[in-house]
Amino acid sequence: MRLAIFDDWRLGLVGAGGDTIRDVTAAVPDRRDADPHGAGWWLRLCRDLSALRPALAEAARQAHARPLREVRLRAPVLNPGKIIACASNYAAHVAEMRDVVLPRHASAPPSWLLDFDVFLKAPSSISGPADPIVLPALAAGREIHHESELTLVIGRGGRDIGEDAALSHVLGYLIGLDITERGDGDRSRRKSHDTFTPLGPWLTTADEVGDPQSLDIELRVGDAVRQKVSAGDMVTPVARIVSHASALMTLHPGDVIMTGAPPGVGPIVAGDLVSVSISRLGHMSIPVRGAGSPT
Repeated sequence: MRLAIFDDWRLGLVGAGGDTIRDVTAAVPDRRDADPHGAGWWLRLCRDLSALRPALAEAARQAHARPLREVRLRAPVLNPGKIIACASNYAAHVAEMRDVVLPRHASAPPSWLLDFDVFLKAPSSISGPADPIVLPALAAGREIHHESELTLVIGRGGRDIGEDAALSHVLGYLIGLDITERGDGDRSRRKSHDTFTPLGPWLTTADEVGDPQSLDIELRVGDAVRQKVSAGDMVTPVARIVSHASALMTLHPGDVIMTGAPPGVGPIVAGDLVSVSISRLGHMSIPVRGAGSPT
């Protein structure tokens, strides 16, 4: 299934061709209103999707297929308890950070900054595939970089999940961008500005994706390819990430995990168009705007 949230936070299933959507909101239990801040229905859907699949499929069969271009896609997550992000998960990215990025943008970076680790981003930084990246006025004078990342959503939560069972806790996968303010200061702060976590275009359930390490990631700024990599090049694969994160903190349904930036990170400026695709997950193009620019 390809689960999308659209318009006034309705739930849709995207067709196999990626160009139509069917509204299945009526099959969602306890969806009382469209307030995204009270959307506990999404977290319950993440937890109970297996049981809800037949009703969603039946609702899709009865619904009219609408062209996807007629709706506004939202980020395909709502109210995650946390965004867990990975650092230093591609060897070539570690090298570019050590040799190029950190010497330019940080005064005396500690050695641990280049080790694999996880950190938290603010859920308020999430935006959707129809929303621009807005460069914050507070970061004036600093470079803002793009980082394309394979991203996942937890379905069945847990603590101390074994690596061999970890992928069974994944609801599905989507495209993520970890937009980053370069320079000194806490990593979580520099990555948590509003609109610094674009997610989309929809969530593809794990059963349709198969092996996440077989996915290909590409990011362009304008016509220039900046990042192009296989997820198989990760230092720490997805199953180990989920297991490791669950040893540090309990994972809950709806939690978001970003798996780390491939090599090729670089600056974005107002007027740029950032286009990112991941095989079997889709594509999204997001404009970059300056603070105070008209929407």
